[in-house]
Amino acid sequence: MALCGPGWARCARGLRLGALPRCGLWGTRGVRSSNPFTRQQEEEWRRRNRSAVGYIAAAAVGMVGLSYAAVPLYRLYCQATGLGGTTGEGSSTERIESMEPVRDRVIRVTFNADVHSSIQWNFKPQQREIYVVPGETALAFYKAKNPTDKPIIGISTYNVIPFEAGQYFNKIQCFCFEEQRLNPQEEVDMPVFFYIDPDFAEDPKMAKVDLITLSYTFFEAKEGQKLPLPGYQ
Repeated sequence: MALCGPGWARCARGLRLGALPRCGLWGTRGVRSSNPFTRQQEEEWRRRNRSAVGYIAAAAVGMVGLSYAAVPLYRLYCQATGLGGTTGEGSSTERIESMEPVRDRVIRVTFNADVHSSIQWNFKPQQREIYVVPGETALAFYKAKNPTDKPIIGISTYNVIPFEAGQYFNKIQCFCFEEQRLNPQEEVDMPVFFYIDPDFAEDPKMAKVDLITLSYTFFEAKEGQKLPLPGYQ
């Protein structure tokens, strides 16, 4: 005996929807019943959806905040880890004054300059190379020019090759990670004051290293600009 008789198809659809059928033993009008478990599931889904929306909104606000803090955080992270040959910050004045140069370890330092496609600057080192010894300070210069008819703000990243030498290459003064504004046709000299830590000469991994390249890349400074990791594209 069929439960719902000729109206089986309609009855089956009613069962899938969680309602009592309107046919068969209950007659043609029937009675609709609410399933408490279904109501609880719907409330749980709504609660979870509200939580998910809240998390997404909080994440969006956080990303906006991080975009403004990107350059300082990036600078601290790279300096702490030496990632991609990132150099260290110069030590205290006492440390610099007390350093003993390692005269029998001469190192050739070469300089490289690049500009990203986002910025229309001319940028180059003023010297191709200099010779230094660990524990001795040195001064080098780069030159940047804005050949356009509008002001442009640039910001630079840097690295050292070989990457392992970055932890010993200390900058006392440089122009990296700071916004540089050049007016139309303006040209400026940018100094880099640095030294190689005397511990470089004591590291067995540096025994065969006699050439170090310091490289800078300029990007146009824009809101939300993400600088690439040094040493990687």
